[in-house]
Amino acid sequence: MFEFPKFTKVSVKNDVLSGLTVALALVPEAVAFAFVAGVDPMIGLYAAFMVGLITAVFGGRPGMISGATGAMAVVMVSLVASHGVQYLFAAVLLTGLLQILAGIFRLGKFIRIVPHSVMIGFVNGLAIVIFLAQFGQFKEKIGVDENGDNIYQWLATEQLSIMIALIILTMAIIHFLPKLTTAVPSSLVAITSVTLIAIGLDLDTRNVQDYLINMTGDINATVQGSLPSFALPEVPLSWETLQIILPYSLILAAVGLIESLLTLTVIDEMTDTHGNSNKECVAQGVANMTNGVFGGMGGCAMIGQSMININSGGRGRLSGITAALGLLAFILFASSVIEVVPLAALVGVMFIVVLGTFEWASFKVMRKVPKHDAFVIVLVTVVTVLTDLAIAVFVGVIVSALVFAWQHAKHIYADSSQPDTEHKVYQLHGPLFFGSVSHFLALFDVKNDPKDVIIDFAGSRVVDHSALEAIDTLAERYINQGKTLHLKHLSPECRQLLTRAGDLVEVNMIEDPNYKVMTDSLG
Repeated sequence: MFEFPKFTKVSVKNDVLSGLTVALALVPEAVAFAFVAGVDPMIGLYAAFMVGLITAVFGGRPGMISGATGAMAVVMVSLVASHGVQYLFAAVLLTGLLQILAGIFRLGKFIRIVPHSVMIGFVNGLAIVIFLAQFGQFKEKIGVDENGDNIYQWLATEQLSIMIALIILTMAIIHFLPKLTTAVPSSLVAITSVTLIAIGLDLDTRNVQDYLINMTGDINATVQGSLPSFALPEVPLSWETLQIILPYSLILAAVGLIESLLTLTVIDEMTDTHGNSNKECVAQGVANMTNGVFGGMGGCAMIGQSMININSGGRGRLSGITAALGLLAFILFASSVIEVVPLAALVGVMFIVVLGTFEWASFKVMRKVPKHDAFVIVLVTVVTVLTDLAIAVFVGVIVSALVFAWQHAKHIYADSSQPDTEHKVYQLHGPLFFGSVSHFLALFDVKNDPKDVIIDFAGSRVVDHSALEAIDTLAERYINQGKTLHLKHLSPECRQLLTRAGDLVEVNMIEDPNYKVMTDSLG
């Protein structure tokens, strides 16, 4: 399950420094997502620590960062509002169990069915979501409206100008420092430098503590806390409870696994390595079950923080472990350090992440790929921004599958020959499945065909139940005309389907033990 990693001096240095950089960026993200879910900030911070540590140690993708995420937080809102935080813990616990089962039954492999066009749309959509989310840092809460919703306004001109200048400085350091040296992650240097400048010049710019105070309304708000403690969710162990939490758990499990496995795939491509999707499913599940009994809101992989880690040189498990333990250290011992970090520095880091995450080449690609692939890229990007990741991926996969089915439905055709007056042979080409059955049935001249009709499947395959029904329908048409339908050159898989179909298919099978066509093992 877990292989102890091999360390070198260079890898340890890179992983530790990049992990500390990620830990700094995790704090405001975890707090923000806790507010999105409607829970206490510490619940978000605990989640970021526990999910990050467990997946870093046991996950299937070294270097990938997990924590509390917005994609899962938006699902939690209504459950917390209607039933309270204890039901959220119970739902997260069940979520973890479902994710472990997904890993045990090796469902992680189904990430392979996600087309590349959907992957591009996913990455672009998340980049835009991360970009738009940063604009919340340019605003401050000024009150609550009659519906209980927070009212925000843009920062004052002077504050806004200082913040923009610090963001530009942060981005410039991250961009240009690697050209001089790669000894230290440029993101960490940028955050440290901007923090020292803001403190040294006493600049009027908001820091992490200001953000906490603004979000909570408590002038004593802090990220300082204690270790999370074990406690089972205080909910009735009843069928009614299961009915309440199961729908949320199913959605949370799906969203968490989709985001995690897609992020895993993106990092695989960036690092030219290969992660273990099923192992990641189990690790995410263990992490969320732990959250459920230690008071965390759960989470999954975070593409933004993962990009920070990879770009900062973090490749091993130690980077994720350092990020999680660094976050815990900030909570327990160094809250005063993290609270003085300017939000501008963290926003600058995230803007660099956006620039690196967005597939700028997709604009050129969309002019070269088929129109339906370009449409899927745009569709998934838009749906990701307007709704959430899970819906976007489902929509993209479904649209891609329908396009694929429609295109292949038109690929079935037949060459016919008549060796004598009583026999006619149809040489079938193309797959026979639900999308092509209407074309298939239209290929045959039942009324004018001779007494014996042979369909040669050497260039075709019977794929599904709709294909069996189509063959049965065709056989009935020939029987009604007093004629016999023979099937020839069926692959072993096709013959097995027809055998299992039993009386559904009334045909005369012509066995051919010497025929060779493409089978599942070859295709």
